Amino acid sequence: MERKDDYEKRREHLKNLSEKQLEERFWELCGQLMDPIVEMAANQTSPSIERSVLLRMGFSSLESKAIVDGAIDRHLLEHGAGHLVYKLAQNEGLEIREAGLKLADSELWDETATLFQAGAK
Repeated sequence: MERKDDYEKRREHLKNLSEKQLEERFWELCGQLMDPIVEMAANQTSPSIERSVLLRMGFSSLESKAIVDGAIDRHLLEHGAGHLVYKLAQNEGLEIREAGLKLADSELWDETATLFQAGAK
């Protein structure tokens, strides 16, 4: 079985490039490949990511789950669960932990929703 080798044809646009130009081209293509992934990471989230953020803010697993579930129910998860807690604490004059615990106990969700509906991102 003979292999049809089109290597020469496929490399035509690269054959006159120097090693430095090839390296630059390589990194340019890598950047193009990664752009959608970086954009998705910046603009997308998931419940597990948001629970992880809350855990790092000092909330327990159960508290984090309650806050994230509340955010999902109110279509606020896109703003980030940690951001919700932070902005609520700031607006209500509460400590961050206290604000998060109130959300976990199903309190202050209307106030939180209002903060983000008014365009406060």
